[in-house]
Amino acid sequence: MKDIKWKRNGFALLVVALAMALAVALAGCGGSQSSSSASGSAASAAAGEKTFVYGTTGYGVQMEDNGLNPHEGYFGWSCLRYGVGETLFKFSDAMEPEPWLATDYEFVDDTHVKITLRDDVTFSNGRAVDGEAVKECLDDLIATHDRAPGDMKISNITAEGNTVTIETSEPCPALINYLCDPYGCIVDMQAGITGQSIVVGTGPYVATDLNDNEITLTKSENYWNGTPNVDKVIVRAFSDADSLQSALQSGEVNATYGLAYASYALFQNDKYNISDNFTSRVFFGEFNYDSAIVQDDAVRKALSMGIDKEGFVKTLLNGRGQPAKGPFPASMKFGDDTVTTEAYDPAGAKELLEKAGWVDSDGDGIREKDGQKLTIRWLTYPGRLELPLLAESAQASLKDIGFDVQVNSTSNHADLRKDKSGWDVYVSALVTSPTGDPDYFFKASCLSDSSKNYGGYASEKVDELYAKLHTTFDVDERGKLATQMSQALLDDHGYFFASFLEMGIVSQANVKGMVAHPCDYYEITVDLDV
Repeated sequence: MKDIKWKRNGFALLVVALAMALAVALAGCGGSQSSSSASGSAASAAAGEKTFVYGTTGYGVQMEDNGLNPHEGYFGWSCLRYGVGETLFKFSDAMEPEPWLATDYEFVDDTHVKITLRDDVTFSNGRAVDGEAVKECLDDLIATHDRAPGDMKISNITAEGNTVTIETSEPCPALINYLCDPYGCIVDMQAGITGQSIVVGTGPYVATDLNDNEITLTKSENYWNGTPNVDKVIVRAFSDADSLQSALQSGEVNATYGLAYASYALFQNDKYNISDNFTSRVFFGEFNYDSAIVQDDAVRKALSMGIDKEGFVKTLLNGRGQPAKGPFPASMKFGDDTVTTEAYDPAGAKELLEKAGWVDSDGDGIREKDGQKLTIRWLTYPGRLELPLLAESAQASLKDIGFDVQVNSTSNHADLRKDKSGWDVYVSALVTSPTGDPDYFFKASCLSDSSKNYGGYASEKVDELYAKLHTTFDVDERGKLATQMSQALLDDHGYFFASFLEMGIVSQANVKGMVAHPCDYYEITVDLDV
């Protein structure tokens, strides 16, 4: 009898062992997306929770958003994108502000706006979001943030019950738009900042751990706008698009943002979903006015004429983008359809340089003037995969004109751009209208005292027009002023604009609720499900 009992137990153990071996084999099968998904589901079921892993090249030190405290740098983008924080107002698909944590607003006069809050919102820790909580948050924002005070011009905030009244030091017509900005996420100041920039917000997810490469989130038990479907979310940073692609194919991640453009064709099948949307994120360059070589307007103009934007979008971005004239896409009333700039014209650029005295006297293909080679030190970074591709495209097209473009694509770009003796052109990516309004781009990048005016561009005309824009309430008039300012930038050849981003989120077919938005926010929401 003992032998029979032993044989039965041994058979059971053999079955268990075979099952475990099969599970391990399925989990390690990187070539099968469906088997990876199955193993992930089994693991989640065993743990009693539903887990979602999101891979992105849009988070980390290079992006300057490696935290969640919206009052620090660009950390608000991560706070809002990954479902921790929410703002008083949010953008519709048409990029128009609509209520979110607030229900309504009223401009009492040019310098006072009264905002009414929802009465059913709590932070993830259970504290009610009333007027006093909002005041505490906005007071700290104005006291500590580098951009918000200049944007919103807030001089005083008063709270009474479920309302706040914001007073500005001067008329600020775009105030409601600015309250949609990620730095406007409402967080519980009494809860403080813990760990590496972890905050308590009102969103569907709560951050439990955070570092420069990964954020761990759990669903909020106190979310005011429904019950999150997913128990645990992991946001994982990827430094390159190839590894991100492999992670999606193997099932290591459930969805991605930032795939290489050539990769999208691999996912155009029934195993995956692709959500696309054009944004106002533009890939552009600003000239360093401390550099002797680019102080020559002919050099700046010729360089702008020598960038093949159409070829860049068609060939290197596989058509996933829009060539740019100025800072705003044509979909906006003050966008590309309202400005003019030099078209791609290599022959015209050569003629311009010749007349300006830049000639190739030694026959090496590089022009020179007064003994100085036409060398452009091009500083950019690899965190946005489009930027090294743009550098590659420009280097080739400008070489044919007589430029020697020396590219430095480095994650250390933020430190290197501070030394203006080390670069001539800084090429980056920026969402120029994150508020659905033209104010932000000019305020941030183009004024004499702008925080992101790294090249030192200065124009009395642009400064004067901005002063009018910032206090003008009429929408049509704001659009006209924005067009004039954009045209001034282009006429001065102070900047060049290459293309706008077509944002794409690629997910496994069983993922729901991941939708690309034209403002480049709102990625992890209560609608997420697997």
